[in-house]
Amino acid sequence: MTENFGMEAAVSLEAMMERHIAALWATSDAVREWDERRAAGGVSNVVYANALLEVTKEEEATRLRIVNHRPCNDQQGWQKLTYLAAYLFATRGSLKPEEMDAVLSTTEPME
Repeated sequence: MTENFGMEAAVSLEAMMERHIAALWATSDAVREWDERRAAGGVSNVVYANALLEVTKEEEATRLRIVNHRPCNDQQGWQKLTYLAAYLFATRGSLKPEEMDAVLSTTEPME
């Protein structure tokens, strides 16, 4: 039964990562679409701000689910750390101190 729980948790982490990637793509698409419309003179800053706010809220929510996720085993902990490192590298971003604390506290080695 413990193995099954680990499989469910692994799928859950993978699903969270997939949702986060989809949210990142949605953010990228919103920026690209606004650039195209702005160049054509067809969108206002208010419309853009509202659209971007929605997709960035989803990106943040999905990222925080991963940050706060407690892995069920060391392998999943490494998977979480690897994903977050790749995300930070790709976006040239950083985590807030409280997010980093959450990552460190949820990925301590299992005993």
